Amino acid sequence: MPFAVSQGARIYWRTDGAADKPLLVLLNSIGCDLSLHDPVTPLLTPDFRVLRIDTRGHGASDAPSGDYSLDLLADDVLAVMDAAGAAKATICGTSLGGMIAMALASRAPDRVEALVLACTSPAMDSSSWEQRLAVIRAEGLSAIVEAVMSRFFSDDFRALHPEVVETVRAGMLAQNPDGYCGCGAAIRDMALLDRLPKIAAPTLVLTGSKDVATPFEGHADRIVAAVPGARHAVIEAAHLPSLEAPAAFAGAVRGFLAEVLHGAAVSDAKAVLFEAGLVTRRRVLGDAWVDKSLAKRTAFTADYQAMITRYAWNEIWGRPGLDHRTRRLLVLAICASLARWEEFRLHVRAGLEQGGFTQDELKEVLMQIAIYAGVPAANTAFTEAVDVMSELG
Repeated sequence: MPFAVSQGARIYWRTDGAADKPLLVLLNSIGCDLSLHDPVTPLLTPDFRVLRIDTRGHGASDAPSGDYSLDLLADDVLAVMDAAGAAKATICGTSLGGMIAMALASRAPDRVEALVLACTSPAMDSSSWEQRLAVIRAEGLSAIVEAVMSRFFSDDFRALHPEVVETVRAGMLAQNPDGYCGCGAAIRDMALLDRLPKIAAPTLVLTGSKDVATPFEGHADRIVAAVPGARHAVIEAAHLPSLEAPAAFAGAVRGFLAEVLHGAAVSDAKAVLFEAGLVTRRRVLGDAWVDKSLAKRTAFTADYQAMITRYAWNEIWGRPGLDHRTRRLLVLAICASLARWEEFRLHVRAGLEQGGFTQDELKEVLMQIAIYAGVPAANTAFTEAVDVMSELG
């Protein structure tokens, strides 16, 4: 296991992706380890070498007793970058990770190429954090874990994905309370507002539309106002968008960094949302189909392609209320009922090729169509589906 030693503590880290790609460092929220970014890492490695760190006091890193500071945690990140042989990197942090990223960018601007700050704040209510830490010291993390889960995740996501919530809950309960309290003290004592104008790196601020822990007003708005040239984008999620809306999170990161690192023409909120939708579109339909569609764009159709990618694939397919499997099956039922056979064949092919559903599940949808949309529609749907399956072998 790779560890870096920073001021007497061992800090665990790991990398994913090709060594020749630009380095992207992902920093976790308090109460979470580097698995916070498990869903987004495969979406980011095509473009980046992803370096994830267990923040001091979390995961496999050491958890010394006592109060930590954001500058200490920033030094830990620099020690890991040194151990990984990285002179510079893009730093992407969620919640506490974003606070560490701001401290690092204001202290060591030469080590930071760009910043992505997700669901974070430059100043929190110190008295509420002191109260939280007192409860943990007296009663343990179990005394606050349910309240934390209700702020980490939206109600819809908690109902639909209890397994994700339970994984995060179990991880937090297994954490060393000294480590949580040490990082909590760093949040309690942070004083970042005066340091924000010193940040020179291109900065994207991401907020969750359902985030009650660090909503835009009073938190992210202060970052956007103070960091020169900072941009803002919204993801439909609560406090942990990398778990609740990974495709939208990864798409926003990739879209922003495509411009600031490579000069790609991604310069406004619409373009960021387009990139987020494109990630989902590729995930559902496959790269070959999407590349073919994009290659066929003309001056006449380009705006339409951009619109459906932003709205259909980001806003609708990216919503947390239904998983992609359910959405695929709904699309099949609707397309067959309305005799949209070209679209029906597209989604049958993509679903079977991408493992989005099984042939048995497809058959059950068509049986439902026979009852609720009519036997003629089901007849044609079975014929079209069999034809696609034959082509797929």
